[in-house]
Amino acid sequence: MSTEGLQQAFDSTRGVLAKVQKDQLGDPTPCASWDVRTLVNHVVGGAHWFAACVNDGSSDDSGDDLPDFASGDFLTTFDEGAKAAVAAFGADGAMEKMLKLPFGTFPGAAFLGLATTDAFTHGWDLAKATGQSTDLAPEFAAALLEGAKASIPDEFRGPEGAAFGPKQEAPKGATAADELAAFLGRKP
Repeated sequence: MSTEGLQQAFDSTRGVLAKVQKDQLGDPTPCASWDVRTLVNHVVGGAHWFAACVNDGSSDDSGDDLPDFASGDFLTTFDEGAKAAVAAFGADGAMEKMLKLPFGTFPGAAFLGLATTDAFTHGWDLAKATGQSTDLAPEFAAALLEGAKASIPDEFRGPEGAAFGPKQEAPKGATAADELAAFLGRKP
């Protein structure tokens, strides 16, 4: 399995992250309990967390106890984390390696899919929160939506704090990224 999709998700989200302005950090996001600062910290920290999980084979935390990356050069820190995550998933044996994570034990290949969808969808969240276009990588978003529909059962859905929120209805003419966000519980 290739890390190409993960790199594409990081590239898409990087494009959005690069346009986030410091005066937007207190703005609300589609993630009800997060403002833009919290979401930037999650996106940047998440890239580093993905790498650490694969390299270490486990993690006892969800990666949400993070420093305030948003107060510094969060784009450079994101780039470093993205590079480390792609390298970790691309290492020999990483796809077969069983990873013990706070939400279950998964082979690296399954975690790669989760990381890819997470990185891309949080880019959508940032775009929506900061007034940017949410028409992100249409063909890639459509492929992620197809994968999400095939792999996310309703039992993983719940209120705020669950892995995924209840499915939402995407408006007529929604972009593929908007449809993915709606499937994952966001209101496009």
